Amino acid sequence: MGESYQIRDQEMPYFLTFQVVGWADVFSRKVYRDLILENLTYCRKEKGLYLFGYVIMTNHIHLVVQQKDGKLSEWVRDFKKFTSKKLLSLILENPQESRKEWLKMIFAYHANSNKRSGDMQFWTHENHAVELFRHEMIESKMNYIHENPVRSGIVENPEDYLYSSARNYSGMKGVIEVDYW
Repeated sequence: MGESYQIRDQEMPYFLTFQVVGWADVFSRKVYRDLILENLTYCRKEKGLYLFGYVIMTNHIHLVVQQKDGKLSEWVRDFKKFTSKKLLSLILENPQESRKEWLKMIFAYHANSNKRSGDMQFWTHENHAVELFRHEMIESKMNYIHENPVRSGIVENPEDYLYSSARNYSGMKGVIEVDYW
C-alpha cells in the first residue's frame, strides 16, 4: 500500500474508497446495496461514525467519513470485515443469484493471491484514504462522490441517484441520514 494513501491522523475526516475484488459488479443488486446502507446507518448510531457523504456504485463505494473516537482505522477494519462476511453469505446462499458461481470464482481467485484472506475475499485491502484537512478538499471530494453516477452515465443529475448522499444535500429525502458537512 502506498504511503500517501494511509490513514495517519485518526481524528481527521477522510475520503475512502472500498473496492470489490476484480471490480465485480456486486452492487448492481438492491439487496447488497441495502446491506451497505444498513451498516452505514448502524455505524452512525452505534459506532461513532460521522458520515458526511457516500455513493454506492456497482463495484465500489466512496465515503467521506470521520470517527468520533479517533479510531478510523479500526472502524474501516471492522466495517469491511463485517460487510464482507455478510455479503459473501448473502451472495452464496441466495437461490436467486444467477451469478453465484462466477462471483465465487472471483472471490476465491483473489483470496488465493493474498495470505491475509481466507477462502474468499470480497474487498480489496486498499482504501485509497485521502485525509481532508482543508474545507476545499472536502468540497472537492463530495462533488467527486456526487458526480460519480453522472460520469458513469447512470443518471443525468447527481440527486437523481438513489444510493448517494447527493439527494440529502439537494434537499431531497435520502435513503439514509448523513451528517451534513
